[in-house]
Amino acid sequence: MELFYFSPAQFKIFILILTRVSVVLFMFPLFASSMIPALVKAGLAMVMTLILFPVVPVDPRFFPENIVDTGILIVSELFIGLVLALSVQLFFGAAQLAGQLIGFQMGFSIINVLDPQTGTQVSIIDQIGFEVVFVIFLLLNGHHALIHALVESFRIVHFGSIDLHPGFLARVVELSADMFMLAVKMGAPAIAALLFTSAAFGICAKFMPQMNILIAAFPVKIVVGLFFFGLSFQVIALLTESYFSRFPALLTFLLKSAVGG
Repeated sequence: MELFYFSPAQFKIFILILTRVSVVLFMFPLFASSMIPALVKAGLAMVMTLILFPVVPVDPRFFPENIVDTGILIVSELFIGLVLALSVQLFFGAAQLAGQLIGFQMGFSIINVLDPQTGTQVSIIDQIGFEVVFVIFLLLNGHHALIHALVESFRIVHFGSIDLHPGFLARVVELSADMFMLAVKMGAPAIAALLFTSAAFGICAKFMPQMNILIAAFPVKIVVGLFFFGLSFQVIALLTESYFSRFPALLTFLLKSAVGG
């Protein structure tokens, strides 16, 4: 294959690989940000596709000849890309949910900032939690694991071979439920400390009605919340390491379930 020349058969394979790679990149937490120009994302997808092209064993004869079947094939590639991206996005969503729970108890729910990743209003603690998990993800070479999973996906799921196994949807629902469990685990120290702080101020309000609990509790909750949220970083690191140590097996199961394996 020459670098700037594709035969018609090679071009068909290139389009299919590009479709799967593009979905993963455009849904990946960092590259999903509106701060990164779409042209940069497209360029990176093209470069990764050119790198993967020689190592992806594909028979061009499987490429359909009519438009309808071609459209179905491209949609199936979009689906596989969504599966790969969703498995990562759910974990980052757990970190953001933990930040929201802590921020709500601290009283930060009324102080939102513009998240440059999504362009929406999020709490400050939510944003901090996301950034911490993303840094740990890079330190653990999670991006390498994702690229490896992307390469393996072409070996496990051949083009146009999607046949959803009944266990696939059940596993996706289970992953969504795990997101809430992970969020509680990540924020458990701060959530518990803030709960006891609120209970303590509730007792004070009962025995000292003249005390302005709202004014007194607000700064104390901020200090307690930030302190214990800092202590939660070690818990977040352990949970992130545990999740991504099981990441290859999880993706293998999801991909095999997508083809009825």
